[in-house]
Amino acid sequence: MRKEDCFYLGKIAKKFSYKGEVLIYLDTDEPGLYENMESVFVEINKHLVPFFIETSSLHKGDFLRTRFEDVSSEEDAEKILGCEVYLPLSMLPELEGDKFYFHEVIGFDAEDQRLGNVGKIVGINDTSAQPLFEILKGDIEILIPMIDDFIIKVDRENKKIILNTPEGLIDLYLNS
Repeated sequence: MRKEDCFYLGKIAKKFSYKGEVLIYLDTDEPGLYENMESVFVEINKHLVPFFIETSSLHKGDFLRTRFEDVSSEEDAEKILGCEVYLPLSMLPELEGDKFYFHEVIGFDAEDQRLGNVGKIVGINDTSAQPLFEILKGDIEILIPMIDDFIIKVDRENKKIILNTPEGLIDLYLNS
């Protein structure tokens, strides 16, 4: 399995028992969707390795207490501690309306209601408190906050997002 065909689910955060159980931190708004999985991919040395799940249960909200088939001791668990966990993109629940996954809109056109085509979404910057659309228009990078009030429509069929940005925001980038 290639990483490009997967989405990041979380990270093996800590050991849970002497029998090799681990706690996986689930980086999701809906941890319950992932409680009864049969397997996950664990990134080890830049390769995704399938791990089959014997048992799992939610633990304190965002953690999944997990026992893998081939992890039966604290020493085994120690080897995968801190590793990232992935699932195939096909396992993502489908979103409707104007909700979207960040990876889903990369490559979409960004269109402002007043200004028309703003450029192509080349990335999402989620390192700050407010995620930002990274939009490229020619060789100019435009950053637009991902605020619900700015997002008018997500048009999956035509691969574009219709925005209503405050007057002057986009001009700051284009006229500098």
